[in-house]
Amino acid sequence: MPCRYPFRFSSVNDFRAFAEEAFSLSGISARPEALSGVRVVELATRIFGPATTDYLGEFGAEVIKVELPLKGDLMRYVAPEGYFWKDVSPAFLPLNRNKLHVAIDVRLPEGKELFTRLAEASDVVLENLRAGTMDEWGIGYLQLKERNPRLIYAANSGFGQWGPYSRGRASYDATAQAVSGFSAITGFPDQPPLKAGFWVGDYTGALFSAISILAALFAKRRTGEGQMIDVSQAETMIRTLDWTWLYAGLTGRDRQRAGNRDVLLPPSGIYRCADGFIAISARDGGERTALAKTLSSDPHGNEEDLTPERVDVFASVRTSAEILSLSEEAGFSAAPVTGGREQYHDPHLRARGTVWELDDPLYGRIDEFGPAPKLSESPGRIKWTAKPVGYHNEQVFGALLGMSSGEIDELAQKKVIGKWADVPGARPPSVPSLDGAL
Repeated sequence: MPCRYPFRFSSVNDFRAFAEEAFSLSGISARPEALSGVRVVELATRIFGPATTDYLGEFGAEVIKVELPLKGDLMRYVAPEGYFWKDVSPAFLPLNRNKLHVAIDVRLPEGKELFTRLAEASDVVLENLRAGTMDEWGIGYLQLKERNPRLIYAANSGFGQWGPYSRGRASYDATAQAVSGFSAITGFPDQPPLKAGFWVGDYTGALFSAISILAALFAKRRTGEGQMIDVSQAETMIRTLDWTWLYAGLTGRDRQRAGNRDVLLPPSGIYRCADGFIAISARDGGERTALAKTLSSDPHGNEEDLTPERVDVFASVRTSAEILSLSEEAGFSAAPVTGGREQYHDPHLRARGTVWELDDPLYGRIDEFGPAPKLSESPGRIKWTAKPVGYHNEQVFGALLGMSSGEIDELAQKKVIGKWADVPGARPPSVPSLDGAL
């Protein structure tokens, strides 16, 4: 296959030109999707499960989100400060893009059979219910693999499908942060432990779950067999805590909270500057020398000057722009602490599709989180945003399962399938809302 990029690299500028073309947003729609042809059925609620399949959907997997009729996923009603945009919660949107939304009461016999038919026609089933719930309903791994031996079944839960904590113990993001040890090392030495400002336990667990599904799909290419995946939210958090657990095991001492300072690479941390806050870091010999020179009048750089106290004084009398300029000239790292408003308008993030400008057929213009990893030949993309409960019932049950409109209507009359309740969070946009400009 001829190369799409006829560059002859002789400089950094040539490579940047290649990268700009290779990852250009304008050509994404014409390129194939990495996970095209992979079908995933999701029976999950809130964050841990839906985020897993959202990551897969960004790269082309066909994700069918199964909810209970009428009200659906509880995350539809977690509205920040009570705010709904066009009758949908902003907290629900980034978890459920590119999905086909159907509503089945899987607790009913005909609902179990309908769900099983979807699993038969799919590569992956993903759930995040309490351990054993799906088996009690008759649609767990052992039941589904009888009908589809090639099925990959991923079970996301707080503490895993077996072990002393797996029975009767629910987990949410805050509890995952606590039991994993994340909270114990987060905060200031003389203050109580802190919870992260976002659902880091859920999104971290979802990333590990998505990775495990990709690994299982690759294994199935060799063996032809499916398998079950057991993902513990608490254990995925433990895996991210760098040297914390190993250090405790070797020394018998717990890692202590250090506030905004990096205890391994001082004085790296977040500091107050004249117009806000800024992160300043020096990770190796060259950067540490550069920072030391900036902090003192010594032209060679004095390591003794590399203290948090000296950086405090240095940053406090300068603006973030001044510190950024000095860092670029000297060769150490600095970056201002920014929030959502700045990111929303950031031209760099928009150019790269991290802020993704979407024209949705139901909701109109909305800016979404775009795929974080950029693939040159099979890039991720956002094709549509989350939809109301049961929005794609006819499409999925008719086109995929071959059901007639009469069969679909009969299941709806029996309340085996359904659509949305007439409440914000579940229904389509009913009243034009005032779109607050960020």
